[in-house]
Amino acid sequence: MAVLDDVRALGTELERSYPVYVRGSRVGQIVYVAFSADETVMEFAFPKEERAALVAGEPEKFRLPAQSDMRFNWVRAVLAALEPAEAREFVVDAWRMVVPQKVSRAYDLAHPGGPG
Repeated sequence: MAVLDDVRALGTELERSYPVYVRGSRVGQIVYVAFSADETVMEFAFPKEERAALVAGEPEKFRLPAQSDMRFNWVRAVLAALEPAEAREFVVDAWRMVVPQKVSRAYDLAHPGGPG
C-alpha cells in the first residue's frame, strides 16, 4: 500500500521539479503529479491513448480524470491500491513526459534500477 511519503521525496530529487502545495487553485507551472487533499488519490501525467486500457485493466486502482481534464494527458490512481515502488515508477514516468529527453536520460543513467 503506497502513501504520499513513498513518493514525496521525488518532488525534490527529480531535476526541474519541486513540490507545491495548493488549495483549490491551479499552479502556473507544468504539473505532472498531484494528490487529493486527503492524500488518497494520486493524479499523474499519462498518455491519453493508453489510459482507457490502464483503467479497464485494473479498475480497482485507476480511474479516468475528471471530465474537465479529459483533454489532458492525465489519469487517477487510488494510492492505497498501488505498491510503493509502482507509485514511484508512475511519478517518474509522468515526470519523463514533461522534461526534455536529455534530462530523463541523465536520470536513467544515474538510477539504472529505476526509482526503487
